[in-house]
Amino acid sequence: MLELINVSKRVGHQQHIQDINLQLQPGSLNVLLGATLSGKTTLMRLMAGLETPSAGEIRFNGANVRGIPVQKRDVAMVYQQFINYPSLSVFENIASPLRVAGLDKATIHHRVHKAAELLRLTDYLHRLPADLSGGQQQRTALARALVKQAKLVLLDEPLANLDYKLREELRRELPVIFARTGAILVYASTEPSEALLLGGNTATLHEGRLTQFGPAIEVFQRPVDVHTARIFSDPPLNTVAVHKHGNELVCADFVMRLAADAAHLPDAAYTLAVRPWHVRIDSETGLPDVALINAHVEVTEITGSESYVHVRLGGQGPDVPRWVALVQGVRDLPADSSLTLAVSAAQIYLFDAEGKRCLAPAGDTGDSGLGNSD
Repeated sequence: MLELINVSKRVGHQQHIQDINLQLQPGSLNVLLGATLSGKTTLMRLMAGLETPSAGEIRFNGANVRGIPVQKRDVAMVYQQFINYPSLSVFENIASPLRVAGLDKATIHHRVHKAAELLRLTDYLHRLPADLSGGQQQRTALARALVKQAKLVLLDEPLANLDYKLREELRRELPVIFARTGAILVYASTEPSEALLLGGNTATLHEGRLTQFGPAIEVFQRPVDVHTARIFSDPPLNTVAVHKHGNELVCADFVMRLAADAAHLPDAAYTLAVRPWHVRIDSETGLPDVALINAHVEVTEITGSESYVHVRLGGQGPDVPRWVALVQGVRDLPADSSLTLAVSAAQIYLFDAEGKRCLAPAGDTGDSGLGNSD
């Protein structure tokens, strides 16, 4: 088991990682999900031993490994920007950690060819990295991590440079491949869709802090705070400031009657949030818990099977709420045209003044098309 106990990393006056507490079990897949500069790579480098924490402890199987160099740890790491030895063939690149470990030729040959087969590299084993495509070079780096059979495998956005078909295949295969070794697999990503497709656990990071950790679908459906909800939403989460009065939520642009399970909430200011696929652009009348919201189209993005309708609520200006509705089919709506949005109270989140979740949909199944973001 890998344990991070109150781990922080400070560089000069900048706090890169703050008070991280995390336990990762053998054979588990763990996704670090967050925006660029949220601390994912720094956290992985701390796990690997490439950097030393400013405070806190890192324990592996109960032993404090803080200060132990990466060469003496049972760890493999692959970056988004592939790193290979330019003067060595693909075979020798993959075999390099096995030769350093002093394994016999037969074992090296078996492991290299097995990894090459899994990563579609068998026909390229004699080539130099300069003769490969970017995707083939990245697969070579992944194969080198696989043959090492390390107990901790760190993958920092490793599939970003691969073509769509291979990326989808490896998303399915990599967790299974590494789980067989009993390794702790840590996979960094900026894409919510990738976290859901990979499954396992997800740790959401915001400005160097861990906001939530747990099974990916649980973190997605029941984010503990507004930061987590925003991290785990693509397209972006729609939010607006509201005030609760009795059984209604009131803001400048609409009034929404709350569902019965929200009656216990005190009258106060909240942030209402709704995922883009729960915003309808066809008016739904006669339903008491559906708020109708006047909006103006800013731009429409058509993907073929879906359309992303970007709208603003109310008037003009930088402070006007801007939302996205994800709707099925082709909706070619002209810019600045008016339309009515429909949002059900059963599909909203409410966060209090400190950003903590007070209300979540009873069953946000995530039927959003998140898995189609590629």
